[in-house]
Amino acid sequence: MKKIVVLTGAGVSAESGLKTFRDADGLWEGHDIQEVASPEGFAQNPAGVLDFYNQRRRQLLNAVPNKAHLALVDLEKYFEVTIITQNVDDLHERAGSTHVMHLHGELLKVRCTQREDLILDWKEDLHLGDLSAHGYQLRPHIVWFGEQVPLLERAAHITARADILIIIGTSMQVYPAASLVNYADPGSSIYFIDPKPSLVKHHFPRLEVIPETAAKGVPTLVADLIGKIRSFGRPRL
Repeated sequence: MKKIVVLTGAGVSAESGLKTFRDADGLWEGHDIQEVASPEGFAQNPAGVLDFYNQRRRQLLNAVPNKAHLALVDLEKYFEVTIITQNVDDLHERAGSTHVMHLHGELLKVRCTQREDLILDWKEDLHLGDLSAHGYQLRPHIVWFGEQVPLLERAAHITARADILIIIGTSMQVYPAASLVNYADPGSSIYFIDPKPSLVKHHFPRLEVIPETAAKGVPTLVADLIGKIRSFGRPRL
């Protein structure tokens, strides 16, 4: 079975009403990124940071997967699919995708500030005074700026083994996640779906750019890939 790796960014979740990434002016929903998404920001104003993520968590619980999330689920009937997402929401899982890797953490989880391996599911607001079993303050299970990305090496290994790489709704400007495309096998096909695509073909000879939103471009590509494998027994890439 052919292997597909799907790298998703904010453009997938934006069409579900979630603003999950920073704007061009360096603000994240009106907040300075360093104030709400860095260890220093948390140290200076922990209550404010917790409130910021409480708002994001409430917003997420009211969101629903869109056509892009749902279309990716269909790929699993014909391909071995791994979704590597930069997003911290759970919309891929709620849509039905079964192999999802969250590079930057998960909004519906929290972890101990001293024992990073102690991770809890969490759908309520998180406050100062909410402690882990070890007596330490809990924090959002989010990879903040300046922190290591624990799953990056594993993600690179999976990407290197892909027959097809699909990149959706990301600026490809945030590192180290953006570097994953460089691990793709030279013989693999790359599809880039974004209304303002940043990858260029001369850098990746087997690149096909689809300048559409995720909700429009993903169902079309998925239908095309499935149609080819149905017709020929394997995709003609």
